[in-house]
Amino acid sequence: MSLLNISNFILKFKRRFRSEIVTIFRSTSFFPLIYKSYWHYLFSSKKNVANPLNYYSAIPNPGAGIGHQMANWISGYWFARQFGLQFAHIPFSSSKWESFLGFGEGEIAVTDLINKGYMKIRLPFFDELKEEELSLQKKIINSYSNQKVVFVAEQDQYYSDQCGVMESIKQKYHKATERANDKLIFDPKSFNIAIHVRRGDIVIGQENQNPNLLMRWQSNDYFEKVLQTTVSNIKSEKPIAIYLFSQGQKIDFPEFEKFENLHFCLDMNAQDSFLHMVNADLLITSKSSFSYKPALLSNGIKICPKDFWHGYPELEDFVLVDNDGNFKLN
Repeated sequence: MSLLNISNFILKFKRRFRSEIVTIFRSTSFFPLIYKSYWHYLFSSKKNVANPLNYYSAIPNPGAGIGHQMANWISGYWFARQFGLQFAHIPFSSSKWESFLGFGEGEIAVTDLINKGYMKIRLPFFDELKEEELSLQKKIINSYSNQKVVFVAEQDQYYSDQCGVMESIKQKYHKATERANDKLIFDPKSFNIAIHVRRGDIVIGQENQNPNLLMRWQSNDYFEKVLQTTVSNIKSEKPIAIYLFSQGQKIDFPEFEKFENLHFCLDMNAQDSFLHMVNADLLITSKSSFSYKPALLSNGIKICPKDFWHGYPELEDFVLVDNDGNFKLN
């Protein structure tokens, strides 16, 4: 085994071990005691405000998909604002996604701050909806107000709404230098509809009754109904073209055979699929971060499942659908 492989193994082991420790102690009353930052707060003079020259960041989980990693990054960006701190960037695990999204452009990196003498301080995981946990987080941050610190959120620190930074990340994405390399198969003379039908892991989840995957399941009938309502009610002078993004084979989607000008995108790679969902004139999302995130970056119409664990902005271009596929398209 090479030194690089050994190093990667040790790093993965440390991450796994830390995740297990956090999971074990999270529901206990003494959970904060496993963090050095909490002990610092207990034995420091109490400050009322954070140092606005300090930074906050979050690690995109290297073992997760890009939708999950974006959720991590967005959490860091959001909570930096809420705590009165500046944001520091930690790159995505894939250099291809890092350059593709462009979120780090114009942001200072955590590694640069450490080279400038900043301390990296891990903060306890907290529930954003529990005022006492949010208050403790602020107190810990304030206890470092006389020091140069970049705070790092606990891995997978949750921020439910996600859409609170939508305008900022949309600007970052569309201004990214990588946009010059974008290549679309869409016909600009058509009104292009992208529909994401999540399959893959959740199909397995139906077989082994995994509750986390069962909650993400939506049948072909649901998507067929949403698409039919969309096609019947969309007002466009252009001919409609439909692009279905999923996994599997065409025979897995017989319900869609009746739609004209339908293109199956079942073998397209993740980044190209993401790109097309962002650039569609209308995007139909599934219960998946992989289509929810393109919806946040899209300038088109978004038709999304109402029963989802992230929030939506109250804007006309976001149309919400109930679990039976019912909605009204203005």
